[in-house]
Amino acid sequence: MAKSNYITRDGYLALDRELKYLWKEERPKVTQAVSEAAAMGDRSENAEYIYGKRRLREIDRRVRFLTKRLEALTIVEPSPAQEGKIFFGAWVKLEDERGDEKIYRLVGPDEFDPKKNWISIDSPVARSLIGHKVDEEITVNTPNGKAYYYILAIYYHDINLNI
Repeated sequence: MAKSNYITRDGYLALDRELKYLWKEERPKVTQAVSEAAAMGDRSENAEYIYGKRRLREIDRRVRFLTKRLEALTIVEPSPAQEGKIFFGAWVKLEDERGDEKIYRLVGPDEFDPKKNWISIDSPVARSLIGHKVDEEITVNTPNGKAYYYILAIYYHDINLNI
């Protein structure tokens, strides 16, 4: 399945900051270190030179990826028309079959972060949530079978994650 090209404004700005950091700060430092290491003589046994060249390739690869990805992304801003329904960027409070509560934010695949409870819009849970309202029940097909969730709340602004 192809990755969605949706991203929040904060996610876009974070990727853009990373690109600028790599290109304007990290790459010049590594290039300078490689030049200094090359001046030391034999490059075949020069660890600093070999590591520096490898790091430059990694930076260049990431810069190419970020440049292309940022061009392809579409920033999605929450709309007042979305209130009451789950769409991209929403924070959703769910209750599972055991009564455990979970909060997720639906974000783009470039910004998902399990530590923050941010899930990709392409994930099975997120796809099952799209378009639903508070007090509705959803079914999610998981590798372990079906999981059922009850939608307790929907927010389109940052919320306190203490449940």
